[in-house]
Amino acid sequence: MYGQRIPIKTMYEANCSELSLVEYNAIIQEMSHYEDARAVSIQALSIVQRHRGWVSDILIEAISRVLGISASDLDGVATFYSHIYRTPVGRYVIRYCDSVVCYMTGYKGIQSALESYLCIYSGETTKDKRFTLLPTCCLGNCDKGPTIMINNDTYVYVMSEHISKLLEQYV
Repeated sequence: MYGQRIPIKTMYEANCSELSLVEYNAIIQEMSHYEDARAVSIQALSIVQRHRGWVSDILIEAISRVLGISASDLDGVATFYSHIYRTPVGRYVIRYCDSVVCYMTGYKGIQSALESYLCIYSGETTKDKRFTLLPTCCLGNCDKGPTIMINNDTYVYVMSEHISKLLEQYV
């Protein structure tokens, strides 16, 4: 089962249920660096997400066949790591830290300001598919909270009254 060849198409022909040739080759390349295919799980999920924006159940099955592991094991990895999206997300994913430290420094006000400005609740995506709002347990900036992250951009010492100005650059 390890490294089993599955039907694939080129990136332009690929549909939602098959890996593209680019994705397949990238996963195989990653596998060449490890003895155990399980070690490639996160990288394989990230490769597919980089091309598609998220990882569907059907693609979990396709990836698991390439890696030679069960789909349920791979799904366990995908659902454990919050940076792997199991549902479609917006162009910009806004993560706000909801840790105890950020709670003490005011993340609730940040969450409210984000929800109000975007007209969505945590876990939702705006109708125009531009923003998705997600809580995360830590962004690694406890001494600079409250903290938010928009895709790969990190903002520290965020104040609720500055949310609209901060988000303007992403509109």
